[in-house]
Order: sequence, then structure tokens, then C-alpha cells
Amino acid sequence: MRKLPARSQTVLIPLFLSFLMSLVVSMVATLKAVGFEPGLAGKVLQAWSVSFPVAFPSVMLLLPLVRRMVGAMVEAR
Repeated sequence: MRKLPARSQTVLIPLFLSFLMSLVVSMVATLKAVGFEPGLAGKVLQAWSVSFPVAFPSVMLLLPLVRRMVGAMVEAR
């Protein structure tokens, strides 16, 4: 299988990270709100379907700011 070019990492890393993090946060928040009950998976997916479309653009917008903040805190190589 052919691999994508290296430059695609700038979008793929935030895409996968926001996908997974929004799923985990949605699961934790849903479990806290309703507990273990029938239909929990559907409720988690419903919450995630709202949070992921917010999470990905947020990561793309905030990532340059976070990189600058971290760059100010650590020594250059």
C-alpha cells in the first residue's frame, strides 16, 4: 500500500488526536452524567458526534499557539 507524503502529517496528527481525545472525553462525560445504563454506547456516540466537529478545527487553530507556548518553555535542540 502506498503511503501518504510526509507533509500530510500536519493534518493527520491533529485529525487522529482530536478524533480520539474527543471520543474519550465524550465517553467520560457521558458516563458521569448517566452512568452505566442500556444504550450507553449510542449516547456516547451522539455526544462524540457533536464534540469531534468542534475539537478538530479547535486543534488546528490552537496548535500554532501551543507550539509557540511550548517553544518559549523549552530549550531549542
